[in-house]
Amino acid sequence: MIEAAKKTLYTGHIGDGKIFVYDVEDVVKVRTGQTGVEAMENFDSI
Repeated sequence: MIEAAKKTLYTGHIGDGKIFVYDVEDVVKVRTGQTGVEAMENFDSI
C-alpha cells in the first residue's frame, strides 16, 4: 500500500510530501463508544 501511494503521489518536484507510517494503538467508534475489534465491525476498507 505504501508503494502504491508513493507511485501515485510522486511528481519529482519539491512538495511531493511525506508518508508517515505508525502502529495504531486502538480505535474508538465515536457514535457508540465501542473500542478495538468491536469498533471495526461493519468497517468498509478503502
